[in-house]
Amino acid sequence: MEKPFILHMLTTAKNLSPFDVNMAMDAGWVSAIPYTNIEASEVQGLVQDAIFSRSAKNLKRTSIFIGGRDTKQAMDMMKIAKRSMVPPFEVSVFADPSGAFTTAAGMVAAVERELLTKFNTTLEGKNILALGGTGPVGQAAAVISAKAGANVRIIGRQLDRAQSIADLCNTEFGDGDTNILAGADADKAEYIKTADVVFATGAAGIELLSAELIASAPQLKVAADVNAVPPAGIAGIDALSNGTPITGSISGAVGIGALAIGNVKYQAQNLLLKRMINAEKPVYLHFEHAFEVAREYIKSKQA
Repeated sequence: MEKPFILHMLTTAKNLSPFDVNMAMDAGWVSAIPYTNIEASEVQGLVQDAIFSRSAKNLKRTSIFIGGRDTKQAMDMMKIAKRSMVPPFEVSVFADPSGAFTTAAGMVAAVERELLTKFNTTLEGKNILALGGTGPVGQAAAVISAKAGANVRIIGRQLDRAQSIADLCNTEFGDGDTNILAGADADKAEYIKTADVVFATGAAGIELLSAELIASAPQLKVAADVNAVPPAGIAGIDALSNGTPITGSISGAVGIGALAIGNVKYQAQNLLLKRMINAEKPVYLHFEHAFEVAREYIKSKQA
């Protein structure tokens, strides 16, 4: 009798995300087992309990998902999990805290598509503002974009907070390939003058980019908003916008809304969960792999 597919789902939060549980089961995992309020010091013990309870052959039907609310914490836990493996007793691990990695990947891949199809250009060399960018989605989107060659600035209400997050992204996730900068929200009227792309990744129900600022952006090409709760994070973009022209843009910019981004996010998470099921050898998945599969999904829809 074949062993069932078991996904051990770790989170530092009080509760495991029902969204992630549904995604896991729909992707083919038979059991999704929650472990809540997990601390980093507990990861090794949990991982080794999982890997030593099955034969090396049956471990192909076992994997670990890392959730939580903090990007650095999730990546640190993934590193601990990887160090805890004892080959051939080794399983796949996928980190996606708050769904931030797959959401960011979906947003950046969708923006990249619009840059190519509407403006015949790429992320390379583009000036990107990550408004409300100090949270998990903003951090991941900033790193993904910077690694793709863009010039990224994380904008926050307080400059010192934005600077600390930009430094974190560069040192912890950038691998020496990023030079993400910081900026204060009070100065975004100046930054928007040279922006090609805007991400709105702040708290739901807060407008981060007004119609007036959009009208003052001479080279804006694409704006993406992950907020599905009114009012929109970017004026003129609703949840269903998907490459839709933004009213009042003097540069012909187009917008991408939360549901359009969410569709690509869903597909990316689904594909990565399935990748662990189908992997012949253990894989360790995070924001870079999420962007890879988001790009692949978008290309498949364009073919």
